[in-house]
Formats: sequence, C-alpha cells, structure tokens
Amino acid sequence: MVDLASVPTDLPAPVDDGGCDHLVGMAMPALTLGATLGDPVDLAALPAGRTVLFAYPMTGKPGVALPDGWDAIPGARGCTPQNCAFRDQHAAFAALGAGVLGLSTQTTAYQAEMAERLHLPYAVLSDVDFALTDALRLPTFEADGMRLLRRATLVIKDGVIEHVFYPVFPPDRSTEPVLDWLRDN
Repeated sequence: MVDLASVPTDLPAPVDDGGCDHLVGMAMPALTLGATLGDPVDLAALPAGRTVLFAYPMTGKPGVALPDGWDAIPGARGCTPQNCAFRDQHAAFAALGAGVLGLSTQTTAYQAEMAERLHLPYAVLSDVDFALTDALRLPTFEADGMRLLRRATLVIKDGVIEHVFYPVFPPDRSTEPVLDWLRDN
C-alpha cells in the first residue's frame, strides 16, 4: 500500500504553465465554502490582514488506492505531506500574522476525516462544486475522471490576492518559500 505521509524523490516537477498569472490583484469572490472547522467560510469576509490559502488536488485515505498513474502526474502526489507541513508551521504563520486555509475539491466530510487524522489546526475548505475554482479560474487537471486543482498557494491581504506561488513543488517543503516571503513583505 502507498505511504501517504511521504513524497517519493523521483516525482516529476510541474512546470509553470501561466495558469495563475492572472490572480494577483483579484478580489476574493463572495462565496461561502464548507470547512472542516465549524462554520462555512465566507471568502469575501476573511479576517483583516493576511490569509494563506493553499490549494491541492486531493488527499489519499489509508487503505484506498490512489488514481492510476498518480505519481506520474506532475504536482499531483504529496497532498498529505503538504497539509502536515502547514500543520507543523502553523505557529510560524500565526507569528507573522497570517491565517491558514487549505482548499481542495473533495467533500467536507472527506476532508474532515483527513483533518482529524492529521490533527490539522486550520480549516480545510471544500470547493466540491468548483465555485471558487471557476470564479478565480484556478488551474485544474483530470485524473481518473475527476477534475482536480493544481497545487497553488495564494497570499490574500484584506480580501485581495497579493501574491501567488505556482507551481508548488516539492509539496512537503511548500511552506518554506511562503514563510520567507511573509517575513520579507
């Protein structure tokens, strides 16, 4: 069975296809998404200051096979380690005044199991209907008949996308450049 907590060293790296070039300066849309921590989150009413929103394709579930060819898709593998990295650096983000939110197109119930299993201190949002994905024109890909998000990290300040990290690789170390950018800005 696949070890969901690790990132293989031979994964293909994603390339910048320009899929996020349009995002800087966009206001967050007035959309409410289900969340793993309590109430749904209104993206147009995020707290003042900065919020880091990291989007990822899908987390695996122990004992459930990943989509066929998952490791061969650039940027697909590593969602669980990425969530763990944000969990482990949550205090560092808070110290810099930034909230953290995860985002995928999996259901809130599916994500709640993962969030509990991984002891995540931040909410993971469900864009199961692709409302945010389509409103922001976030990059996606297809695997096993599923439409999934490409990995991207948005820094949102006072409701406006201020900076974007895309492509994101390797996923288990994706917090490092974000924290460095927050320290410098």
